[in-house]
Amino acid sequence: MKDVIIYTDGACRGNPGPGGWGALIQFDTVQKEIFGGKNSTTNNQMELSAAIEGLSTLNEPCNVELFTDSKYVMDGITLWIQNWKKNNWKTAAKKEVKNKDLWQKLDQLMTYHHVQWHWVKGHSGDLGNEKADRLANKGIDSIL
Repeated sequence: MKDVIIYTDGACRGNPGPGGWGALIQFDTVQKEIFGGKNSTTNNQMELSAAIEGLSTLNEPCNVELFTDSKYVMDGITLWIQNWKKNNWKTAAKKEVKNKDLWQKLDQLMTYHHVQWHWVKGHSGDLGNEKADRLANKGIDSIL
């Protein structure tokens, strides 16, 4: 399997409001930048979309090091999702899981790729994260 590094970020101008997602994908010496936006969304939806879109661009199963500055995405996919699935997509408080459709897409991609999740502090000088942030903002600009 190929080794790939993906940096993801989501952004929103207002929450909810116009939002964007961005991903920087690195394989060997190749870099690919992707981004997109949505007129009315939330920051969490864009953070999830960035990871989903980044993983979806890979044409074959890969070993992925995925970097996100979203504790929501990081904790959701590594800690919470197994219980959500066991509890028929309900939280511990018996409420519907927010963004269930996006979590299900991400969960499906996790069966295709071997993903190691890494949290990075946003806006702290990490070059990959800073690039993903610029791409997410480009995603917002593309719909305005």
